[in-house]
Amino acid sequence: MNNKQIQEQRMRGYFMQAAKEMLKGEGLRSLNVRSIAQQAGYSFATLYNYFKDVKELVFLCVNDFQEECETEIMLKAKDTPAGTERIKAITKAYIGYFVQYPSIFNLFFIERLGDIGQKQPTAALIYTFLDRLCLHDWDYCLQNTEKEEKEIAIIKQELNYVSCGMLLFYMNRIQPSDYTEFTETVNIQVDAIVARVLQPNS
Repeated sequence: MNNKQIQEQRMRGYFMQAAKEMLKGEGLRSLNVRSIAQQAGYSFATLYNYFKDVKELVFLCVNDFQEECETEIMLKAKDTPAGTERIKAITKAYIGYFVQYPSIFNLFFIERLGDIGQKQPTAALIYTFLDRLCLHDWDYCLQNTEKEEKEIAIIKQELNYVSCGMLLFYMNRIQPSDYTEFTETVNIQVDAIVARVLQPNS
């Protein structure tokens, strides 16, 4: 990597870090070219030397947030046995991450994709995120249980929808009204859904 490439990488990093801090703190509506540039300590014209527009920058931030989230989740689940136990641990850590960072949850699941940029790739990236986190463990279940691929697919889909639904109600309607109750609800729902993997076929 030559000096010019190193400088470009460094400058892109400054703008991305500024955008990520703003997204975590204030959400997507706080972002515009001037606010990001001011946070990064550079002129807004400089941003256009490294990014097509703010939407491209936000798309890259989504990728970065997912990498951060994955690192945090996998650290929490690393000592959990493969298969259903790890799927439960990963899903609960995934939900916990978004409770910790509600602005990132809003960015992923509430904001209109037209405001994010690269609409279809972003949608696929977000929608498949939990599945990708649990990929090896779903494969393990497929190989070590009676369930067929189509049955696993239904359970995966339900886990996605229920996880997102619980987060939506808790963070936007405060239901349940306290975090302890929310955690208990998450445990009950996630455990019940994933337990179906081990139920014998009728």
